[in-house]
Amino acid sequence: MDIKVYGNDIEKALKTLKRQLQKDGLFKEIKQRSFYEKPSVKEKRKRREALKKRLKAQRFKRSPGN
Repeated sequence: MDIKVYGNDIEKALKTLKRQLQKDGLFKEIKQRSFYEKPSVKEKRKRREALKKRLKAQRFKRSPGN
């Protein structure tokens, strides 16, 4: 991942970096790894996330008539 700094504007570059890390899910993963998660809980979470992802994809999927 590369973040370019233009005109010594470190604040803007830092903001861009944070936004990119948020988008990649790094903060979420760090938070999850900070505590032990039982395998059964982990499996349930993964199922919930997959369902949420499927529903979101279905919502944005265009019908052939449009």
